[in-house]
Amino acid sequence: MPRIALYALVVCVLAVVAAVVSFARGSLLGIVWVLIAGLSSNMTWFYVRRHRLAASATTPDAA
Repeated sequence: MPRIALYALVVCVLAVVAAVVSFARGSLLGIVWVLIAGLSSNMTWFYVRRHRLAASATTPDAA
């Protein structure tokens, strides 16, 4: 897994935790944290998929 995907995953987890804490304290700021979590989750999947496609493109076919 590429390093940038790991960073995005860490940001996603921290944003989810921040959203839970915000909502538990009664703050609507949790909505912003949920949006950040969604964005960073999409970034994680994008970079993982891009890495997999690049790795499969450089690997010769077994056929």
